[in-house]
Amino acid sequence: MVAQIAVGAAAIFARFALTGAGPIAVSASRLTIAAIALLALAAIRRPRERIKMSGRDRAIFAVAGLALAIHFAAWIWSLQYTSVAISTLLVATTPIWTALYDAVARGLKLSAPAFFSFAAAAAGLVMVVGFTATPPPIPGHAVLGASLAIAGAIGIAVYFILIREVRASFGTRAIVTQTYTWAALALVVAAIATRQPPPPLNDGVAWGGIIAMALVSQLLGHTAMNAALRWFSASAVAFTTLVEPVVAALLALAIFNERLTAIAVAGGLLVLGAIGIFIREERRGEARYEVKAAV
Repeated sequence: MVAQIAVGAAAIFARFALTGAGPIAVSASRLTIAAIALLALAAIRRPRERIKMSGRDRAIFAVAGLALAIHFAAWIWSLQYTSVAISTLLVATTPIWTALYDAVARGLKLSAPAFFSFAAAAAGLVMVVGFTATPPPIPGHAVLGASLAIAGAIGIAVYFILIREVRASFGTRAIVTQTYTWAALALVVAAIATRQPPPPLNDGVAWGGIIAMALVSQLLGHTAMNAALRWFSASAVAFTTLVEPVVAALLALAIFNERLTAIAVAGGLLVLGAIGIFIREERRGEARYEVKAAV
């Protein structure tokens, strides 16, 4: 639960960070801090603990890092055009996109409930986006904000799909060190290209948000979720991610007074239900795929 609160609070931290810099600069700063911390940890490891990587592994990490960069940039950008609750809800639709990929690319069959839940999720998205009570920082672009949040969800879905190829060979620390570093490099280049400088050093609010995202939401929250896999199944951990949009919505209500209409709340419940079904579907599909591969 502590990990879910830490991750769910990321959107709140991002809102504060965006008061001092653009979304790409905020994303670059967040990933750079996290990458530096992990690289420093890797530098003090004993040589015998260092893992050799093939050219293919490095290529996968580089592309996965780029996908991670797109995820953070698009999602944080979406917070300028839509509410915290909506942005966090839409970026949590990742299991839908990974399940659809597996159905198309890997031939994993989707059950009837999965097809029904996809339609329910689409209806829920319309209800959530179309009936927002509190205007975002930059009003009038609700569709753009929703699109950016969904792009963030697809970006992290690509990341997870790529990481599946190397997870058996590398531990969590090695994976996040590589991907965070590649993501940070990509975002720094993007920030320079788009002329988005980091916040001024004396902007305590913006830097507080960035540092909190890097240390609390990313290193603490995501690391705790990965560590939980030692004691709980992957599906159980995945289901706990449904708490994140709820945590974000409650924090946004308390801190920014961001309110949702009854219709938007109902739509959000439809989307969360659909995500839960797709998580279950993904785990069942993986089990069937492993059995098929073993035969």
